Amino acid sequence: MTLASNVPAYVQLLHKTVPRIIRSEEENEHFTRLLEEISRKGGKATAAEEQLAELLTLLIEEFEEKHYALPKSKPEQVLRTLMDANGLRQKDLAKIFGAESTVSAVLNGKRKMTAQHIKRLCKRFAVSPELFL
Repeated sequence: MTLASNVPAYVQLLHKTVPRIIRSEEENEHFTRLLEEISRKGGKATAAEEQLAELLTLLIEEFEEKHYALPKSKPEQVLRTLMDANGLRQKDLAKIFGAESTVSAVLNGKRKMTAQHIKRLCKRFAVSPELFL
């Protein structure tokens, strides 16, 4: 189906829903419900509904990135959180850092993590390197 053949159906959907920049929690909830309705149709959604779902996804993501973004944490705070969540102590990460004293220095902010440390931590905890950057 071409864009030209979708236009009337898509315009009809736009008139019904009037998507716009989301400025409140209520609007976010409204558009999220609409997106969920379309998603529940799965492969039975029309081309126009799929186009609307794309637009709603962008609008919802933009709102949520602005309003629900987690504050940036220092790498040592991230590491400490991961250690706590996994019941680990400094000595448990000595192999990753080369020595328990290095783990201590990193956790106390006296030493930066190297790229190799980050790579090993990502593998150990199955997380993205972005957490430590």
